[in-house]
Amino acid sequence: QAQPVESGGGLVQPGGSLRLSCATSGSIDSVYSVGWYRQAPGKQRESVATITSGGRINYGDSVKGRFTLSRNIANNMVYLQINNLDPADTAVYYCNVLSVRGSFWGQGTQVTVSS
Repeated sequence: QAQPVESGGGLVQPGGSLRLSCATSGSIDSVYSVGWYRQAPGKQRESVATITSGGRINYGDSVKGRFTLSRNIANNMVYLQINNLDPADTAVYYCNVLSVRGSFWGQGTQVTVSS
Protein backbone atom coordinates (compact mmCIF):
# COMPACT_ATOMS: atom_id res chain seq x y z
CA GLN A 1 0.00 0.00 0.00
CA ALA A 2 1.41 3.35 -0.99
CA GLN A 3 0.35 6.90 -0.24
CA PRO A 4 -3.20 7.60 -1.46
CA VAL A 5 -3.80 10.56 -3.78
CA GLU A 6 -6.68 12.97 -3.31
CA SER A 7 -8.27 15.16 -5.94
CA GLY A 8 -11.40 17.17 -6.56
CA GLY A 9 -11.03 20.06 -4.15
CA GLY A 10 -11.53 23.67 -5.10
CA LEU A 11 -13.33 26.90 -4.46
CA VAL A 12 -17.10 26.62 -4.24
CA GLN A 13 -19.90 28.91 -3.17
CA PRO A 14 -22.01 28.17 -0.12
CA GLY A 15 -24.70 25.65 -0.95
CA GLY A 16 -22.61 24.12 -3.69
CA SER A 17 -21.32 20.59 -4.10
CA LEU A 18 -18.02 18.84 -4.68
CA ARG A 19 -16.92 15.29 -5.23
CA LEU A 20 -13.56 14.35 -3.80
CA SER A 21 -11.68 11.32 -5.03
CA CYS A 22 -9.09 9.17 -3.33
CA ALA A 23 -6.95 6.94 -5.49
CA THR A 24 -5.37 4.07 -3.60
CA SER A 25 -2.69 1.70 -4.78
CA GLY A 26 -4.00 -1.50 -3.30
CA SER A 27 -7.17 -3.49 -2.96
CA ILE A 28 -9.44 -1.38 -0.81
CA ASP A 29 -11.53 -4.36 0.20
CA SER A 30 -8.47 -5.94 1.81
CA VAL A 31 -7.42 -3.04 4.01
CA TYR A 32 -8.90 -2.32 7.42
CA SER A 33 -10.48 0.94 6.37
CA VAL A 34 -10.29 3.96 4.11
CA GLY A 35 -11.30 7.27 5.51
CA TRP A 36 -11.72 10.94 4.80
CA TYR A 37 -10.49 13.46 7.33
CA ARG A 38 -10.30 17.21 7.29
CA GLN A 39 -8.29 19.87 9.01
CA ALA A 40 -9.31 23.50 9.13
CA PRO A 41 -6.80 26.25 9.95
CA GLY A 42 -6.04 26.28 13.65
CA LYS A 43 -8.08 23.16 14.32
CA GLN A 44 -7.34 19.52 14.88
CA ARG A 45 -7.81 16.98 12.15
CA GLU A 46 -11.24 15.39 12.39
CA SER A 47 -12.80 12.29 10.92
CA VAL A 48 -15.37 12.97 8.23
CA ALA A 49 -16.26 9.52 6.97
CA THR A 50 -14.71 6.07 6.96
CA ILE A 51 -15.49 2.78 5.29
CA THR A 52 -14.30 -0.60 6.47
CA SER A 53 -13.27 -3.46 4.24
CA GLY A 54 -16.68 -4.97 4.86
CA GLY A 55 -18.40 -1.84 3.61
CA ARG A 56 -19.58 -0.34 6.88
CA ILE A 57 -19.59 3.45 6.71
CA ASN A 58 -19.34 5.84 9.63
CA TYR A 59 -19.84 9.58 9.38
CA GLY A 60 -18.75 12.37 11.65
CA ASP A 61 -21.61 14.05 13.46
CA SER A 62 -20.98 17.40 11.81
CA VAL A 63 -21.42 16.05 8.28
CA LYS A 64 -24.22 13.53 8.56
CA GLY A 65 -26.82 14.04 5.88
CA ARG A 66 -24.60 16.18 3.66
CA PHE A 67 -21.58 13.97 2.98
CA THR A 68 -21.74 10.62 1.24
CA LEU A 69 -18.83 8.21 1.02
CA SER A 70 -18.74 5.60 -1.70
CA ARG A 71 -16.18 3.29 -3.19
CA ASN A 72 -15.34 1.48 -6.40
CA ILE A 73 -13.51 -1.69 -5.50
CA ALA A 74 -12.69 -2.49 -9.12
CA ASN A 75 -10.51 0.60 -9.52
CA ASN A 76 -9.52 1.07 -5.89
CA MET A 77 -11.19 4.45 -5.60
CA VAL A 78 -13.01 6.02 -2.69
CA TYR A 79 -15.18 9.10 -3.15
CA LEU A 80 -16.67 11.74 -0.92
CA GLN A 81 -19.70 13.58 -2.24
CA ILE A 82 -20.21 16.83 -0.38
CA ASN A 83 -23.49 18.70 -0.73
CA ASN A 84 -24.82 21.94 0.64
CA LEU A 85 -21.35 23.19 1.45
CA ASP A 86 -20.93 25.70 4.23
CA PRO A 87 -17.99 28.01 4.92
CA ALA A 88 -17.37 25.89 8.04
CA ASP A 89 -16.48 23.04 5.69
CA THR A 90 -13.42 24.92 4.49
CA ALA A 91 -10.44 22.70 5.21
CA VAL A 92 -7.82 20.45 3.72
CA TYR A 93 -9.38 17.07 3.14
CA TYR A 94 -7.17 14.02 3.54
CA CYS A 95 -7.59 10.40 2.58
CA ASN A 96 -6.24 7.74 4.89
CA VAL A 97 -5.71 4.05 4.25
CA LEU A 98 -5.36 1.83 7.28
CA SER A 99 -3.93 -1.59 6.58
CA VAL A 100 -1.84 -4.31 8.15
CA ARG A 101 1.18 -2.44 6.77
CA GLY A 102 0.33 0.75 8.57
CA SER A 103 -1.48 4.03 8.17
CA PHE A 104 -0.99 5.97 4.95
CA TRP A 105 -2.01 9.58 4.42
CA GLY A 106 -2.39 11.49 1.21
CA GLN A 107 -1.17 15.03 0.65
CA GLY A 108 -4.65 16.44 0.93
CA THR A 109 -6.91 18.51 -1.27
CA GLN A 110 -8.06 22.00 -0.35
CA VAL A 111 -11.76 22.76 -0.15
CA THR A 112 -12.68 26.41 0.22
CA VAL A 113 -16.28 27.51 0.61
CA SER A 114 -16.74 31.20 0.05
CA SER A 115 -18.97 33.62 -1.77
